[in-house]
Amino acid sequence: MVDESDIILDRRGMAGFVTLNRPEALNAVNRSMVRELRDALERWRDDDAVSRVVVTAAGGKAFSAGGDLRAIFEASLAGRQQASLDFWREEYALNAVIRHYPKPYVALIDGIVMGGGVGVSVHGSHRVAGDRFDFAMPEVGIGFFPDVGATWFLPRLPGALGTYCGLTAERIRAEDAVGAGVATHRVRSARFADLLEGLCGTVPVDALIAAFAEPAAAGPVMAMRDTIDRHFAAHTVEDIVAGLESDRAAPAQAMAGAMRGKAPRSLKIALAQVRRGRSWSFDDCMRAEFRIVSRVVRGEDFYEGVRAVIIDKDNAPHWRPDQLSQVTQDEVERHFAPLERELILP
Repeated sequence: MVDESDIILDRRGMAGFVTLNRPEALNAVNRSMVRELRDALERWRDDDAVSRVVVTAAGGKAFSAGGDLRAIFEASLAGRQQASLDFWREEYALNAVIRHYPKPYVALIDGIVMGGGVGVSVHGSHRVAGDRFDFAMPEVGIGFFPDVGATWFLPRLPGALGTYCGLTAERIRAEDAVGAGVATHRVRSARFADLLEGLCGTVPVDALIAAFAEPAAAGPVMAMRDTIDRHFAAHTVEDIVAGLESDRAAPAQAMAGAMRGKAPRSLKIALAQVRRGRSWSFDDCMRAEFRIVSRVVRGEDFYEGVRAVIIDKDNAPHWRPDQLSQVTQDEVERHFAPLERELILP
């Protein structure tokens, strides 16, 4: 029989085993998956027979391509923005549970990992990149912002890589995953089945994964570190764009091109997140993200971005405003202002 649950939870030896099981939706994370995973993590945390948690995904193409944006879009069109905010409350609380989990939490990532999929993997103790590992935070391209804890983890990537990822939405693939700090280990996909079997046993997680791991390598993104660090350390988005555009080298021109067409307001919010998140605690970062999403969900850019990229797929969003110069610092600050009902974390 085929299990048609969106998430499959079971015990395999010493492991609490999680399979994201929506391959037809690229394993996009929905509210029931968030609730079931959190319940399982809380149950396994106090179970002495479970020594580690292992998270994998069905389908072979995607670990998880994000949250269920189509469902959020449709709910909001029907006037149910509060339902969307309730989803984010639960999702961000799950991110915090994973971040603070007391047992090894191993995400085996062999495919696309974006948005909500990053949230259920990057905060764990072990992130294993397979051959098809394909990471991105593409939110600024849909009028949103890097969330699910990006305010915490992007500033902690080496150099200015976090700013680069947040503002360009460019991808990091397997050869760069460990060097960029997104993954902790690189394991060949052909060895995943044996690694999974080993993770269900009693060998300590660190020793087991180390035995399977490949030496860290440097791919195309790491080869551009000097360019990335030089330009993305600039103080404002305008300065970053100007620096890239004035640099005649092909990598800089490609980065400038990647930023063109992104939502101006989202770009400025994302830069503020990365700058501020460097000195904030994880929980402070999550509370800030809930403040931001509570404003974004009431605006226009997010729905226009989802329409253009996911619903109509014309890839021609009309941002309001459509120029960086039209987004004031006061407008950015408004997104970080305290809420009447703040996010409460476990």
